[in-house]
Amino acid sequence: MPSGQLDATDRRILALLQGDARLTNVELAEKVNLSPSPCLRRVRRLEASGIIRGYHAELDRRSVGLELTVFVGIKVERHHEEQANAFREAVVKLPEVVTAHLVSGESDFLLQVVVPSLAAYEAFLTGTLLRLPGVSDIRSNFAIQPVKEYGTLPLDNSDKA
Repeated sequence: MPSGQLDATDRRILALLQGDARLTNVELAEKVNLSPSPCLRRVRRLEASGIIRGYHAELDRRSVGLELTVFVGIKVERHHEEQANAFREAVVKLPEVVTAHLVSGESDFLLQVVVPSLAAYEAFLTGTLLRLPGVSDIRSNFAIQPVKEYGTLPLDNSDKA
């Protein structure tokens, strides 16, 4: 389902679920001015189309012992496509890596890594990241304080280009 096929009610459903995925169908239906059955059909359609990819609990990193967030820029050797693919496959499997992006600029990949401490990051860097296939350079930036985490998608602006 392309974004052009989302009407205002679909966008409102998505915005509300981004804010609180634990809303019951009855609560959601009331907030979007629908009866529960049509609301549930819309939610199921959004799920089936892949627009809603899942539901999860947002955890406080520090409360679960993950005190350090590091943004890691990684360059890989360009002349070895197999190594770049092997790097991607390896990164996906690392639980410390919470997001990974192919980027343009100084780095080829930008990873967000969460670990308990600086010592844990050092062990992860030397024992894991530096050993990944094709890695030619690593730059680490340590987060001092989050300013905005877990933002919602700006659905009101998605069709204004």
